[in-house]
Amino acid sequence: MANETKVTALIMAGKRSGVLDPLAERAGVAQKCVVPVDGVPMVERVVRQVSDCDRVGAIRIVAHEPEEIAAQPTVAKLVAEGRLTFAEGRFNIVDSVFSGAEGAEFPLLITTADNCLVTPEGYAEFIDKCIANKVEGAAGLARKEDVKAADPQGQAKFYEFTDGGYSNCNMYWMGSEEALSAAEIMREGGQFVKFPRRIAKAFGWMNLVRFYFGWGSKEKLFEQVSRRFGFKMMPIVLSDGHYAIDVDNERTFEVTEKILKRRREDTAGA
Repeated sequence: MANETKVTALIMAGKRSGVLDPLAERAGVAQKCVVPVDGVPMVERVVRQVSDCDRVGAIRIVAHEPEEIAAQPTVAKLVAEGRLTFAEGRFNIVDSVFSGAEGAEFPLLITTADNCLVTPEGYAEFIDKCIANKVEGAAGLARKEDVKAADPQGQAKFYEFTDGGYSNCNMYWMGSEEALSAAEIMREGGQFVKFPRRIAKAFGWMNLVRFYFGWGSKEKLFEQVSRRFGFKMMPIVLSDGHYAIDVDNERTFEVTEKILKRRREDTAGA
């Protein structure tokens, strides 16, 4: 990498207050992020992939119940080495990001503890593109055709723009402390495909109309958001559709486990 900047990774591993996730209940654990997928707890797998990316320096896990997470072997090893620390999960995703970012070295890579299919190379691709484009804020996206090629059941809904459909990869970039203001976009919980009215609150009613009818490009939307916040933000299109498949429910759990088993078998047979 031409730029030797080491980024700080925030791994969002919170849980909904007072609600036991169905996948966690079935697995007999207290929170979704430690549910095993192909034999490895999700957060343990994500920590391995993030820590194996040579662009990442310090790692922070933002969690409401860190004890169960801290018992995972890679997590425990990185804590002992001083590379990984925990930050307190707050009431909502935005305040949890602020908690994780407090005192951290920027830039920040933000990902989630259920992002089981992202590889170290995927994180490196996202980081390199953010640095090359000199952005203050960014979101990773995958093309609809790439996601469908990864698995036809991997995602059910997509953001539709004039240049095609895209899915969110749960990878975000904050280039500086000032850029944290953009996290306010997610205060209502994000998931704009499922809840498009949240776009109106985050971006305004006209952008909701454009989004609903697929008018305009993804770049245009990010340009408008950039003007609102006063710094450069852009979509980062990633090369692998697998990165847009995370573990949200039983369907995506089964898809993710199937893909991970195939990867493991391919590696064993190589």
